[in-house]
Amino acid sequence: MKEKIDILIVDDHEIFRNGLKMVLGRLKYVNNITEADNGEAFLKILEKSKPDIILLDIEMPLMNGIDAAKLALKKHPDLKIIALTMFNEDEYVQSMIDTGVKGFLLKNINKEALDKAILTVMNGGSYYSEELFNFFTKQLNKENKQNEFDFDLTRREKEILQLLCEGLSNKEIADMLFISERTVVGHKSNLLSKTGCKNSMSLMSYAIKNKLVVI
Repeated sequence: MKEKIDILIVDDHEIFRNGLKMVLGRLKYVNNITEADNGEAFLKILEKSKPDIILLDIEMPLMNGIDAAKLALKKHPDLKIIALTMFNEDEYVQSMIDTGVKGFLLKNINKEALDKAILTVMNGGSYYSEELFNFFTKQLNKENKQNEFDFDLTRREKEILQLLCEGLSNKEIADMLFISERTVVGHKSNLLSKTGCKNSMSLMSYAIKNKLVVI
């Protein structure tokens, strides 16, 4: 990870942006903090510079976070976007996952969670707010559905899936399991193929909702 990183906050509420800037300012590795109040302004900023981390609200005027993320990632697929969400926006979460964002944070964020999310994503991992893990689990229990799968996971695939959902990067997983990063990538590719998921965040969501991991 770089010693200093640039962060872009995209949110239409000025008071929230100011509070988030205050928290980010306490993180020693944060360099420049840029702001945008809607998706269109966000895309204009990307024409001139590419921040290391983007904290992107879902619901905004002119262009929402989902549409903005799609357009941004189509042009810059390596962007590291962390979506900002509220509990009552859970219907939008899957749409954001499908676009390829790297993480989700609730907007009642604290310094510790923000720090962990940024470091995890900067190091190549994906991050879910712990409250969202609990929320998905509760929703699943309410639905009380029995899921049937037409695939089996190997022991190693289960191990890697568990560690992925705990927020570890490919390198961290490789080090923990004493295998190469290339082997981890291969297993993740198999997991994506078996589950029909598009990306790591989608895979994490699928694993949580279908109780393939212990959270």
